[in-house]
Amino acid sequence: MTRFARRGGRADRSALGAWFWDIDWLILILTLFLIAIGLVAVAAASPATAQRYSDATHHMAPLYYFWRQLMWVCVSLPVLVIVSMLPAERARRLALIGCAGFLVCLMLVPIAGVTVNGARRWLGVGISQFQPSEFLKPCFIVATAWLLSLKGKEGLSAGMLTLLTGGLTATVATLLMLQPDFGQTVVFCVVWLALLLISGVSTRAILTLGGVALAGVVAAYVFYGTARTRIDAFLFPGSSDPAEHFQVNAARATLTAGGWLGTGPGGGQMKFRLPEAHTDYIFSVIGEEFGLIACGIVALIFLAIVVRVFVKLLDEQDDFRLLAAAGLAIQFGAQALISMAVNTGLAPSKGMTMPFISYGGSSMIALSAGMGLLLAFTRRNPFVSRSPYVVKWSGE
Repeated sequence: MTRFARRGGRADRSALGAWFWDIDWLILILTLFLIAIGLVAVAAASPATAQRYSDATHHMAPLYYFWRQLMWVCVSLPVLVIVSMLPAERARRLALIGCAGFLVCLMLVPIAGVTVNGARRWLGVGISQFQPSEFLKPCFIVATAWLLSLKGKEGLSAGMLTLLTGGLTATVATLLMLQPDFGQTVVFCVVWLALLLISGVSTRAILTLGGVALAGVVAAYVFYGTARTRIDAFLFPGSSDPAEHFQVNAARATLTAGGWLGTGPGGGQMKFRLPEAHTDYIFSVIGEEFGLIACGIVALIFLAIVVRVFVKLLDEQDDFRLLAAAGLAIQFGAQALISMAVNTGLAPSKGMTMPFISYGGSSMIALSAGMGLLLAFTRRNPFVSRSPYVVKWSGE
């Protein structure tokens, strides 16, 4: 009887019981909200994309992308839960192995990658295609956090670790620019700089790295044609080819077409002018059919997840868990912010998907794995701190 009473209760410390009581339910519930919103948004965008890619010989069903996204969600949710159940040490080992493996895959993309819409970012054939950079992101963050957490251990100085992680970041950035994928390059570099700042690197080093980053952007503008074209179209819309800033203009027009409350599900017409309405510009589709208020709610959910993570980390004592969770939250927030900025015309087009909202198998599975890692590193038993064996007696 005692054994039955403990099963499923607070005294249950089985893998499932520990996960249930230790997991941050607010982060998990908000993530599930985003996934549900994403399914609705993909269903709204799917007819426009299906029509765009249909022709006289090949007709796509209006909800083709919705059903495929639903399939990816069914695959991704178990990934999220299983990864979030891992102990922190095991999650760290898994991420380190993944970082090495997906870095090798990223190196193979320029050689054996599949080209889609002018960019070579995928490996595989047919339905088995996947984007190595999406899977590398969470693994790279955990690996960088682990290296930076070694500061002062085994004779490793902050300068040595900065150079080591900087070399890893530069390697990844170079491989991404070969694809080309300027948006992902920005995300990797921003997360690395943020982790250096959190780890306590000197202000002089941060300013130096900021100067290097600025020089990198200038170099990309001078030597990288795709970046130059998109930046020119963003900064000088009147002097460049109208075709170059068509996407940004169409996204902004679609976003505001529905007003505050939107046209209603299926009522949008501007979305049929959008390229990649189901991926890069899905935020604009949400604006047209569900209104600017709905867009604001989506933005607040992203903000709430990031803020929740940092609130939980205020009293975190373990350097690795602090850096890993903070890095994953920053990556999640930065990707959402860049995607919204592109849709609203505040940033040039970068081909950046919105986490858990945009269509994509690689993106959905990789984001689920990343969120699973984030939940694993923020897991905490709230009842341990109340134990008389842990808390010092206060006399009250």
